[in-house]
Amino acid sequence: MLALDLSASSIDLTQAICDVPSVSDEETALADAIWAALETVPHLDRYRDGDTIVARTHLGRAHRVVIAGHIDTVPINRNLPTRRVDIDGEPFLWGRGTVDMKGGVAVQLKLAAELVAPRADITWMWYDHEEVDADRNGLTRLARTRPDLFEADFAILGEPSNGAVEGGCNGNLRAIVRTHGVRSHSARAWIGENAIHAAAPILQRLSDYTPQEVPVEGLVYREGLNAVRIGGGIAGNVIPDLCEVEVNYRFAPSATVDEAEQHVREVFDGFEVEFVDRAPGARPGLDAPLAQEFLAAVGAQPRPKYGWTDVARFSAMGVPAVNYGPGDPHLAHHDEERVPLAQITDVERGLRAWLTAP
Repeated sequence: MLALDLSASSIDLTQAICDVPSVSDEETALADAIWAALETVPHLDRYRDGDTIVARTHLGRAHRVVIAGHIDTVPINRNLPTRRVDIDGEPFLWGRGTVDMKGGVAVQLKLAAELVAPRADITWMWYDHEEVDADRNGLTRLARTRPDLFEADFAILGEPSNGAVEGGCNGNLRAIVRTHGVRSHSARAWIGENAIHAAAPILQRLSDYTPQEVPVEGLVYREGLNAVRIGGGIAGNVIPDLCEVEVNYRFAPSATVDEAEQHVREVFDGFEVEFVDRAPGARPGLDAPLAQEFLAAVGAQPRPKYGWTDVARFSAMGVPAVNYGPGDPHLAHHDEERVPLAQITDVERGLRAWLTAP
């Protein structure tokens, strides 16, 4: 089993973690290594649920903070093992997971081991299955079996944010928009009704759609409505009787999931719509006292988070949460995924400064 050295630099630790493949469903090797490394840290209580690991301090502080990061990645595409590269004179760590989000995980592991007496009690969480459907997410399982572990005054997710603080997140839902037809031989197409042809108005509505920019508590969230998959037909000589267009809607956190679903139904009025995945957004929550102290300590100007992250889960539990981690979100899941080395150390420095402030 891999032995993680939590005394190594956060950069070296990032590289070591990234070089352990942990595509969703294959996180066990990395989870085992994290669990074993934390066994040598006496000031933390450990708890494990599958490949989700929790470590906590119990110092009797006035506040408790959750700091969390997921350990899974999207599939590898010839981008492991990692390597260090220079781009325009700036050093980067290149490879799968460097951005999303093992740089954040490495920083969290290093600080978990080293901060014996932080200013607040800390619940550290490293969890599995974030990159797949929400019902498989390790935090979903943990919230069901141990909801007490989520009790906190503030939460930080180490999702890539270019080392900035990103408040809240957009909501996310997926829908299948269907058209129906009548099968026939393609040589006698006039006998049937082509369901794929009938889907043209769906694509036209998407093409004509103008995404909204919605201000929420001082941050502006950009929405998006896009086709992400289309399918239909059973054979090259058969007129298709079914076509399905999968649509993804990213909506501002000022809207509820029900309101988002209603909007999608209105856009595709006249078509059959089935919702297959839904997750609420999270309002920024930056007015919380601990959030204000955190912003001041790291010297950050908050930005909106356009993608969905697990800050929404904490927000739904009444815990204000932000995203703060190394890496450019635009390079998450990219085949050229890479993180500036300076951002890893900057995020470590920012978190350490806040967690050790008097």
